[in-house]
Amino acid sequence: MITNLSELLDLAKQGEPQRLVVIAAEDHEVLDAVIQATHLGMIEPILVGDQHRIRQLIEELGDDPSNYTILPADDLETSAVVGLELFKNGRADYIMKGLIDTSILLKHVLNKEYGLRQEGLLSHVMLYQFERYHKLIGLSDGGMNIAPDLAQKKQITDNAIEVFRSLGYDDINIGFLTAKEKPSDKMPATIDAKALRAMTWPQGVETAGPIALDLCLDKQAAEVKQYDSPVAGEVDLLIVPTIEVGNALGKSITYVGGGESAGIIMGARVPIVLVSRADSAETKLYSIALGKMISQYEHKE
Repeated sequence: MITNLSELLDLAKQGEPQRLVVIAAEDHEVLDAVIQATHLGMIEPILVGDQHRIRQLIEELGDDPSNYTILPADDLETSAVVGLELFKNGRADYIMKGLIDTSILLKHVLNKEYGLRQEGLLSHVMLYQFERYHKLIGLSDGGMNIAPDLAQKKQITDNAIEVFRSLGYDDINIGFLTAKEKPSDKMPATIDAKALRAMTWPQGVETAGPIALDLCLDKQAAEVKQYDSPVAGEVDLLIVPTIEVGNALGKSITYVGGGESAGIIMGARVPIVLVSRADSAETKLYSIALGKMISQYEHKE
């Protein structure tokens, strides 16, 4: 188990570098992170997009463009096509979103022509580090699925478990987040949480639900409310009921709590590094590291 994002970087330096395709790579913060990850030995980048602009930005960042593979693309659609074609012949390992719109990128990822689409659900998984909690915490899904049903929440959870397995977690504590601990027909999320907790999960996975956020993060709160669970105060992964909950909670950790993060899309044949344009180069670097660990793990299976 790792407790912070610096340890994630250390892990990602180990093993062979993975081939990362950056779609529409002409972005300063993205290239800053890619250059750092390259020098750390994590990745062999393939940069797709406006060749002139990509070279210019690499030079501005103090590196030599001739050290990088750069494939030309005249527009965003072409960037996606050129980048994803690499996967058809096994010439790339995972994907990173650059300046391209998420909708354009995912439209092409889901095109069966490239062989990246799987039967399962695509979902967004975040890892957060913040001062008030003693270890990393995962959150899903605050980025893709708006109001998932029970079956989709199961797939969201399975995707997130794979992220934690790729980081070497044998034991994973999962909280199915709601506003209260007692199931109520007036709060459908509590009914789903109860059902999810009753499901059979892989060895080492401990679940709790319905469970509120305070009980997930604070053992004392759980003692006061007499909520007895190994997950209380020791949660590794929060599964949220709707995208609004996940989005607000994640941004609160970042902008109110001063947290740092890494993000990934799971459910395709390869991990997809998808970060906000507002994210720092550091967040993008952590996300590249996370994608590298997942890609490396999936190749071993």
